[in-house]
Amino acid sequence: MIPWQGERKIGKAHIGKRWSPGFPVKTLSSISSSVTRPMRILGISAFFHDSAAVLLEGGVLRAAVQEERFSRLKHDATFPEQSIRWILETRKIDLASVDCVVFYEKPFVRFERLLYTYLGFAPSGLRSFCESMPRWAREKLFQRKRLLRALRGLPGGERWNGKLWFSEHHLSHAASAFYPSPFEEAAILTVDGVGEWTTTQIAVGEGAMIRPLKEMSFPHSLGLLYSALTAFIGFKVNSGEYKVMGLAPYGEPRFAERMERELIDLRADGSFRLNMAYFRFATDLKMTGSAMATLLGTKPRHPEAPLDQVYIDIAASLQQLTEKVMLGLAHAAARETGKRYLCLAGGVALNCVANGKLLRDGCFEDIWVQPAAGDAGAAAGAAWAAYHMGMGVSRVSGIAFHGTFLGPAFDDEVVVRTLASLGACFEELDDEMLLTRCAEDLAAGKVLGWMQGAAEFGPRALGNRSILADPRPSQAQRDLNLKIKFRESFRPFAPAVLVERAKRYFSLDRESPYMAFVSPVLAEAQAGVAVPAVTHVDGSARVQTVAKKDNPRFHALLSRFEALTGCPMLVNTSFNVRGEPMILTPEHAYACFMGTGMDRLVIGNCYLTKEGQRGGSPYEKHASLFAAD
Repeated sequence: MIPWQGERKIGKAHIGKRWSPGFPVKTLSSISSSVTRPMRILGISAFFHDSAAVLLEGGVLRAAVQEERFSRLKHDATFPEQSIRWILETRKIDLASVDCVVFYEKPFVRFERLLYTYLGFAPSGLRSFCESMPRWAREKLFQRKRLLRALRGLPGGERWNGKLWFSEHHLSHAASAFYPSPFEEAAILTVDGVGEWTTTQIAVGEGAMIRPLKEMSFPHSLGLLYSALTAFIGFKVNSGEYKVMGLAPYGEPRFAERMERELIDLRADGSFRLNMAYFRFATDLKMTGSAMATLLGTKPRHPEAPLDQVYIDIAASLQQLTEKVMLGLAHAAARETGKRYLCLAGGVALNCVANGKLLRDGCFEDIWVQPAAGDAGAAAGAAWAAYHMGMGVSRVSGIAFHGTFLGPAFDDEVVVRTLASLGACFEELDDEMLLTRCAEDLAAGKVLGWMQGAAEFGPRALGNRSILADPRPSQAQRDLNLKIKFRESFRPFAPAVLVERAKRYFSLDRESPYMAFVSPVLAEAQAGVAVPAVTHVDGSARVQTVAKKDNPRFHALLSRFEALTGCPMLVNTSFNVRGEPMILTPEHAYACFMGTGMDRLVIGNCYLTKEGQRGGSPYEKHASLFAAD
């Protein structure tokens, strides 16, 4: 692989690393030839954030879920035992029926990066190094044994063949984007905080193969730059980045030129280097130091302090800089690969504002973003990489991925039994009556908790674990934030719109089923049926188009609402409160419903009203159960 200019230099150290997929190809090929049923591969991500497990059968993603949905711990990083157990149970198999397990990165190489980084910056960070090294050694050097021990404890683990492989972090991201995409060949851009060494990679996907072309290495990272200033603004790293993106349109990017001049060296080939004099994440538990405060003319904000305009302007400046860097990287990917299409993954690919700018820039004809672009989705990428690159199985574009509805589902019998055990009062309605009642409630200004079918995989609620509302009232956005989600009033909400009506309202010329792109709201649509609750302060919206073929029940609800109101969309936000993972089970749904200002709850065909519930609910302080995000 050709490195970009000098990015491997870290302080005094210079690290050479040859890229490799990490798969023992001959062994995997021998497995393939000896198995007559579809090959089963279990993909795992864990031990950093957003642990997840997925099951690939014959190259098709059949089940996927994040551990946080079971544990109720946001961004849970532990071994995804509950997720794996659910996968095995729902597929009616045990671990002995799994042909190989693939971990999403190489722990030893990550440990190498930690060690060489401290050596490169020595003597800076010596105290932190001495405190952290014993733990790192236990966690990284012996992670294979740790994984094997955990896997052996699962059903059928004692009979499992023991075949455990490790992918490379950015290969896992790249595979998660390319293999489920509709493209036969494409450029692949992966951008995140850091994997083992890599922070940014340009690769090319052709058929069953992914070939990396250029990469950048730690500490030069767009993801870590964004996280560092997220922390400076007073939000949590790996959680508050969404807040920064939503906050940015309220500010003026008056620090953008200063940031570009002092914090980052942008180069003509799309690469960049961070000025590490302003950052401390390489050798410390802090993201920034006093130099950043001097540059920006203000101290880091305390999380509970007022959100003064200066921090809002920092958010606007950071977002503008991020968009410029991403455009430079995309143009570099277009030049390097000569491809017409782009696939995106990595945590920065969840910046849907930047994605929308890339789409409208036109350097690629089309862009496909992995819906679970972060580390959870890398579990799926690791499994796909092993299947196609390790085993050499040919790929047919577009058949490996059938949407994000890959998690647990609950039939009506289970829902009825659960609600009865909780003492809930509910009605069972047929489909026609249910849709009519829900559409009427929404048109009357009621807020509806909507739980249907299989849970979504990834950070977006796409109509199966959603809170829904009428987008027309001007106060709906604020009320939903403060009374339902218990979060900052500036946070925007997404519209879920009938795909056949989307062009009337949004400057978007294609389907957007995964909320991957922010698009301008058309002025003429605002002059007709105005939708202020989903129109951000800058006149944009994070659009989800809903097609009947993808989610017929949600499409039917939107159609019924349009028939009543003339408006073909609803506010769609994730079914949870701030700091809570998205709900998974009927118990979670009822608890959130009773502990918030939601008016109605629908689980399957069971319909509940708040006023119809008995008093004395144990869930009145639901939001207090979760740490603020």
